[in-house]
Amino acid sequence: MNQWFEYAKYIALPLALALPMAAQDQGITRQQADEIINELRQIRQLLEKQGTKPAGPQEPTHATLNLTGAEMMGSKDAPITMVEFTDYQCPFCRQFNTVVFSELKKNFIDTGKVRFYSRDLPLDALHPNATRAAQAARCAGDQGQFWAMRNIMGSNPDKLDMDHISGFAADLKLDSLAFHNCMQSEKYKTAVQNDAAEAIRIGAQATPTFVIGKSTPEGVDGDLVVGALPYANFEQKIKQIQAEK
Repeated sequence: MNQWFEYAKYIALPLALALPMAAQDQGITRQQADEIINELRQIRQLLEKQGTKPAGPQEPTHATLNLTGAEMMGSKDAPITMVEFTDYQCPFCRQFNTVVFSELKKNFIDTGKVRFYSRDLPLDALHPNATRAAQAARCAGDQGQFWAMRNIMGSNPDKLDMDHISGFAADLKLDSLAFHNCMQSEKYKTAVQNDAAEAIRIGAQATPTFVIGKSTPEGVDGDLVVGALPYANFEQKIKQIQAEK
């Protein structure tokens, strides 16, 4: 939690900027908008308790990541890599998952132009179920269902208690004993914490945060893109990278 407050002062502004863009998209519902507003309110309260004021906008941050062992979707030979640092309980992450990701997948990932990696950045100070969900996705991954579990949880950030997660696992026909043993042992807790530490190291300011850039043998060399931005923003960034080759 102490790590959270090291970068909490930077979060309110990116989220506030993302809110009107999300609201303009026809995919957002009134309930989702209310959840986003509540998220901003909680962040404001945290900042006030710490006596911290949000910082102004910053220049894009460059990052190089080693993605060995991270879950990947798409062709390993894709020339461009996109990494999402996500929090499963974050309404902004749901906005990206339910509105933008399918278009990115269809136009860039499925066509072999982009490979997509998922990393974890649970903001425990705001989202008490986020770390549990991050571990659940990895435990489902042990049975080849990482992306399916990720999609279900990412679309239901308000249903991440253990009862709902167990229900999701049953819907995916996972071996329930193996899944619950994985969860109970907290097999992936350290891995999730390591992802969060790396996100902080590279300057991630909010969730979702993306690193988009040229693929390298180890991972990616690219720039940070912060927020649940409209599809057009990601398309523009990818095409910019394509033009640089």
